[in-house]
This record gives sequence, C-alpha cells and structure tokens, in this order.
Amino acid sequence: MANEVVLLDFWPSMFGMRVRIALAEKGIKYEYKEEDLKNKSLLLLEMNPINKKIPVLIHNGKPVCESLIIVQYIDEVWNDKCPLLPSDPYQRAQARFWADFVDKKAYGASRKVCNTTGEEQEAGKKEFFEFLKTLEVELGDKPYFGGETFGYVDLSFITFYSWFHACEVLGNINIEAECPKIIAWAKRCLQKESVAKTLPDQKKVYEFVAQMRKRFVSE
Repeated sequence: MANEVVLLDFWPSMFGMRVRIALAEKGIKYEYKEEDLKNKSLLLLEMNPINKKIPVLIHNGKPVCESLIIVQYIDEVWNDKCPLLPSDPYQRAQARFWADFVDKKAYGASRKVCNTTGEEQEAGKKEFFEFLKTLEVELGDKPYFGGETFGYVDLSFITFYSWFHACEVLGNINIEAECPKIIAWAKRCLQKESVAKTLPDQKKVYEFVAQMRKRFVSE
C-alpha cells in the first residue's frame, strides 16, 4: 500500500505543529502545503468543508481533520515505532483528558493575554496562569506528562511554548517566575529533535502575533 501523505498547515499554528511533531516522531515523509488563511485553497475547502480549518492530513487522498484526532490517527496507522498514546486503556483515557484540557484552555487564554487590554487582559492573565498551574500539578515530579517518555499530552501542549514569548511581551508577564516547572518541562521537550525542528523561532511568532494584535487592539 502506497503511503501518500500531505499536510495542509500554517506555520505559526500550534495545532499544525502538533501534527508535524507526530509525523517527525514516526519518521513519516510527507508533502507540506502552506495555507493562506485569508485566501484558503480549493484543496483545503474540499478536504475540510465543515470547519474549513487547518491542519488537515491527507492520507492516500482521504482527509483527517482536527489536530488531536490527526495525532491519534497517525499513532494508530504508523504503530510500529514511537507510540504516542499509552497502551493501557486507563492511562490512554487520562492522556486524552489532559490533551482535551489543553485544547479547551490554552488557545483561548493565550489569545486573551495577547489580544486584549485593561480588565479583559488581566482576567486573561489570571486564566492563563491558572491553566499553567493546573498543568504543573498534573506534571508533578515526572519528566513528562505521561511519565518517563515524551508522549501525547506533551506533544499536545509543547507547541504553545512557541507563543510564550509573545504572551510575556504583550501581557507584561514572566512565565518562568510563576510556573518554573512548566518552563523546565518545555526545555526538556526541546531537547528532542522532532520538537526543536518543528517549533518556530519565538521572536518570529511574536512579530506575527503583534501584527495580529493590531486588528483587535487600538493602543
């Protein structure tokens, strides 16, 4: 069976980065297609007609949408190396719970920090740090969220690290001072080649976010 793999993505997307890390972990060769989200390609609209969003993984002509679903799909199809989800059903359910927690909280909280001002931004900062501190408790003294090895929850969350610098500058916060365990964990993840090569430069992300902020905030 031929494995033709195409990824429709957008470079600063934390969600697309998840898929790129999963593909790198598994050593899967694929064609990367950068999307212009202001002028979406016909291929994207055809492959994800419901949400019209990236990322979309196209495997042998069939689309898989939503980043966490794509990562699970990759783990199931290419199951001969680097398992991302635990084999134990309970541990697998726990991993899915925490990845879903990240999905529900991380993007919204970080956007409030970066794209609002005044009381709304202060509320966003509070929400952001509550989210991070909840994850610090879950991490505990483990090197990774799943234990000794990098896995599904780590992959789901580490991509947001590329936006931390933007949050710090635009929100006037210091994440390491408040959540040192999260930063230590992030640096541990960055020692992995799949992560280090996928995450874009934080300053480049900051420039992108600062431009995006102008649409939401009148200084």
